[in-house]
Amino acid sequence: MEIWINPACSKCRSALTLLDAEGADYTVRRYLEDVPSEDEIRGVLDRLGLEPWDITRTQEAAAKELGLRDWARDESARDRWITALAEHPKLIQRPIITADDGTALVARTDEAVQDALSRGKS
Repeated sequence: MEIWINPACSKCRSALTLLDAEGADYTVRRYLEDVPSEDEIRGVLDRLGLEPWDITRTQEAAAKELGLRDWARDESARDRWITALAEHPKLIQRPIITADDGTALVARTDEAVQDALSRGKS
C-alpha cells in the first residue's frame, strides 16, 4: 500500500504511527514534494469512488484565491478541479491510502487506517 502524506499533518503522523504499530508494509509519498500528476489523481479518485471536489481542502489559501467554492461540481468541471489539485497539491485532502486490494480511502481516522489494513489481508 501507499500513503500520501504531508509530514506536518497530525492526521498523517497518526496514520503512520498506526501503520507502524501494525507492522504494515507501505510506501510513503510526500505528495507536496512528489506531486501526483493529473492522471495519478484521476486514478486515485477512481479507487476512492469520489470526485475531485470531495478531496479538496477548500479552507486552504490557494482554494480561496482560486475561488473554488464558486466552481461547478459536475462532470463538465471535473478536469478543472483535477488540474487545480495537480497544480496546488496542498489542496489534496490527506492522508490518502491506496490499499493492496485496489481501493483507496482518505485515512483521517484510526478506523479508516484499520479499514485500509484489513483490505490488504483479505
